[in-house]
Amino acid sequence: MRILVLGSGAREHAIIAALLAEGGHEITAAPGNAGIKRDVEAVRVDIKSPKLVAELAVEGGYDLVVIGPEAPLVAGVADALREVGVPAFGPTKAAARIEGSKSFAKDVMARAGVPTGIDQTATSMDEVRAALDATKPPYVLKADGLAAGKGVIVTDDRAAAEAHAEAFLPDGPLLIEEYLDGPEVSLFVLTDGEAVMPLAPAQDYKRLGDGDAGPNTGGMGAYSPLPWLAQRFGSEQAFVDEVVETVAMPTIRAMADAGTPFSGLLYCGLIVTASGVKVIEFNARFGDPETQVVLPRIESGFADALLAAANGTLGSAAPLTWRDSAAVTVVLASEGYPAEPVTGRVITGVDEAAKVEGVHVLHAATGEGEQGLTATGGRVLNVVGTGATLAEARERAYAALGRISLEGGQARTDIAAGA
Repeated sequence: MRILVLGSGAREHAIIAALLAEGGHEITAAPGNAGIKRDVEAVRVDIKSPKLVAELAVEGGYDLVVIGPEAPLVAGVADALREVGVPAFGPTKAAARIEGSKSFAKDVMARAGVPTGIDQTATSMDEVRAALDATKPPYVLKADGLAAGKGVIVTDDRAAAEAHAEAFLPDGPLLIEEYLDGPEVSLFVLTDGEAVMPLAPAQDYKRLGDGDAGPNTGGMGAYSPLPWLAQRFGSEQAFVDEVVETVAMPTIRAMADAGTPFSGLLYCGLIVTASGVKVIEFNARFGDPETQVVLPRIESGFADALLAAANGTLGSAAPLTWRDSAAVTVVLASEGYPAEPVTGRVITGVDEAAKVEGVHVLHAATGEGEQGLTATGGRVLNVVGTGATLAEARERAYAALGRISLEGGQARTDIAAGA
């Protein structure tokens, strides 16, 4: 297949790596990053412009366009591609509101009967304070719209909760939610709007520091599979089946019934509470960094499944085949991340890191400068280790990370340690 992948982060690098591993595909990235450009051709285009992306797809004769980030989806890029007859993996603008608006997602959950936490919507500081008064800490506040992974705060500090509200209210409403206690799980579900194909569960680490200390980030690492799920549910597959039955399928049906059918990737962000599995969020695309550990475990069928989801034939598509393996990714972030990341610093040792058995390095925010590879953003690299066991995958990832140098770089040391 001739495939165009939109995006410039480690998630898109992971998608491209999985497609390359299958072989037989001609892949282009737009716009890509320094690491992606080492693997495939990259072109410059405003990926949030439906018109420009559609023109590029037609001119390039692409069989499939895979939309990585949320912003192009919310902008309606998938709609424009379908209008010109190019299969697009990703939901329409209307359906992407399940990520673009937290209140819209809550309405969908209510109609679908999906288990989730109690919430209140606030549009003023008086409403925020009243909602916090009626809530026990930890306080959970979420910006209603897209906030690049920075719109959520979970805190026992009332002053910090109010400061978060003051920062984000000018951009739109806030949701004040019930705190759900338990381990978090991410489950990706491919869908064409009717049929679903779940992928393997993963767990990510949102906090900056070891032991879940520090501020919320876009994600500092992840691992898959999750052995503790099998212990609790009898098998990992039993957990997946439960989520498909109680969360994914009801949501897909509710979206279709409302006239906003959803096709692409439904990201189910879940909490395993004492009273059962509950949804904390939906996203309309592959999660980052969970994608970086789920996709390396797929042995075959990935591109065909993406195309089937895009063209409405997922129900008759061949199932994915999976490797009996584990994957762990550790994120290397810039100094000052997430508040004020320091950029422009030189990165060394990436090629040496990639020589570690079972390791590949995915680029998140990198560029090529006069001195070589440089950091261009907050989360810079994902060092992914694979192996027969989580312990082996984790050991390889950290061994490779130790070969990379970035002045002021930050990385957690406890990714997957508890698993």
